Amino acid sequence: MKKGFSLPLWVTGAAKSAVKKLIGLPFEDYELIKIPKDKNLIKIKVHSSGLINGESNALGISFADSGLYLDITQNLEIWTIVSLEKTEKVSNKSSDLINIIPGYGVGVYQKTKEICISNFAKEVLVQNLLDIIPEGFKLNLEIILPNGKFLAERTSNQSFGIVEGLSIIGTSAETFSSASPDQLKNAKAQLEKIISNELCEKIIFVIGENGLHLANSSNITFPIIKVGNWIGPLLVDAALKKIKTVILFGYHGKLIKLAGGIFHTHNHLADARIEILVYLAVKETVPIEIIEKLSLANTIENALLILESFSLSLANKLWNKLSDTIEQRSIEYINRYTKTDMEVAAILFDRQRNIRWSGNNGKDYIDTFKGL
Repeated sequence: MKKGFSLPLWVTGAAKSAVKKLIGLPFEDYELIKIPKDKNLIKIKVHSSGLINGESNALGISFADSGLYLDITQNLEIWTIVSLEKTEKVSNKSSDLINIIPGYGVGVYQKTKEICISNFAKEVLVQNLLDIIPEGFKLNLEIILPNGKFLAERTSNQSFGIVEGLSIIGTSAETFSSASPDQLKNAKAQLEKIISNELCEKIIFVIGENGLHLANSSNITFPIIKVGNWIGPLLVDAALKKIKTVILFGYHGKLIKLAGGIFHTHNHLADARIEILVYLAVKETVPIEIIEKLSLANTIENALLILESFSLSLANKLWNKLSDTIEQRSIEYINRYTKTDMEVAAILFDRQRNIRWSGNNGKDYIDTFKGL
């Protein structure tokens, strides 16, 4: 598979080129990007940079190359507008010296209007820009994704309370398709590295970037691995490596597939989410008129709203039962390949990124995820 790099690196490449132009350095069609905790430099192509607004600002432009053919950010146009502002403060804090501004097409949290950007993305920006900011100045960095607002309509961002555009939440330099064997290989390597470096009894598996970002924002100390859609094989691998507890943490609209025995969760392989919910609703003796409405729902989010409008307590009961079924079916899946006493705990969050439901095993951890 073609190798590519995540969105934060392309943003940083454009920003670094713009800052260099602003301080009088010549334009180069690439920038060498430093990666946190990595000695290697990555060469990122830059399309252009130039002075604007009477030379008080500079604009840098790059085009993302994730190397993933089905990735929505592939060939995404990125603009970064930078300016310098005098400051009398003597500070070594990056938060004081680099002001990241969400421009057009960049996702923000609906509740706070703050930019949706991962810690990794912030670290890459700081590590590559801090040294070239002139002494006595701070940097204003506005990120613009001209096509971001349109593309965001094709994502589940709004389901996670992110509006106005695309998130900048890559968590590693290289990109991996959540359905490709490379993602499985990478996740297995992460698990091997974690258990070789420390005594690891509990570990958290998340599927996508939103779950990873939310998990990293919680008050938890367990190692976290993004497993993509390869949940089944990674559960087996964890059991073989004698992990005592795997906590499955994810969006209810994704993890519901595990309750139906679907352990590679990419949509191109299998869906059946509404069918699984209807089956569980029948088992829990939900009134038939509500089950009929659930069977006609277009999305899991709409199905949840139907249940909650009928009875909030019944909706929570059914979703907790769903979480418990995820735990049970996960153990059944693992035992097809190896006998294990490993515990699987399931914790689910909703479309507003509220952590709400858990299985019987997940009850022991859900308060920690909520920060209680």
